[in-house]
Amino acid sequence: MNWNLIFKLSLFGLAMGIATVYWIPFNIEPYFWLVIFIICAYAIAKNCSGKYFLHGFFLSLVNCIWITAAHVLLFKTYATNHPEVLTMNARMPLPTHPRIMTLILGPVFGVLFGLILGLFAFVAGKLVKRPATST
Repeated sequence: MNWNLIFKLSLFGLAMGIATVYWIPFNIEPYFWLVIFIICAYAIAKNCSGKYFLHGFFLSLVNCIWITAAHVLLFKTYATNHPEVLTMNARMPLPTHPRIMTLILGPVFGVLFGLILGLFAFVAGKLVKRPATST
């Protein structure tokens, strides 16, 4: 596993965690993630010699740590800029504890998006040609 690459690519997750708190609304966030997933899948395929799916999956788990931390630590600002979060949270099992729900749901979304990013990375690994290594 190329943990150095995973950490570097996870900085997209840190940037998105902060950007979604302050600037990026829900309705366009998926488009940002699509671009990020394509860039990350390509980088994984280009810089790793195998285990593409696992690299993508673990990258998403690290991303979820960054994003969950940003949303929990900056929750008041996040909720102010995204009032729909409180509306959605009102229908959740812990409606009076939105930070706890964020802590619970963050890893769930990390795993789900990890499956998607892992698939992107797997497909990119099949499509992207790596430079030949001389022996």
